[in-house]
Amino acid sequence: MTLEPGIALRLKFLARVVRKECQHLTTTDQRLFGKSFTLEQAARLEADFDLAEQVEAFVGRFGRLQDTAGDKLLPLLLDALGEKTSAVIDNLDRAERLGLIKSADEWITIRNLRNQMVHEYVEDPVVLTSALQTGHAFVPALISAANKMIAEIERRGWA
Repeated sequence: MTLEPGIALRLKFLARVVRKECQHLTTTDQRLFGKSFTLEQAARLEADFDLAEQVEAFVGRFGRLQDTAGDKLLPLLLDALGEKTSAVIDNLDRAERLGLIKSADEWITIRNLRNQMVHEYVEDPVVLTSALQTGHAFVPALISAANKMIAEIERRGWA
């Protein structure tokens, strides 16, 4: 299938960006969770600027990858594949059916978690610790989904 030049360029660009975002998130995840992230660490974020920056980087990179892959790359890829795009949940259902993501429900959980990490960041160390640990547990699923999208683009010769 031949793509319109503008769509092909956008797919190539987003594939490159998502690949870099996966690398950045992996590095930050390894640095922050080399040892498990604890409630004690969350409680001292205001005083430990280096740790606070690592947490901020993780939250930002997790959210950015989820946003770029799910809200930008996925709809464009679905469109390129000839799939009808619509509401996020419908796009996720199509992506699950095509094997691009493991589960639409899991992706919604990841999306909600991103929102929780961003909004609960400075308020409650218990909630933040739980959200960060859960985010860490979902990093492989997020990266796997991003890599499946990129692989599909490459398989079709679009990148």
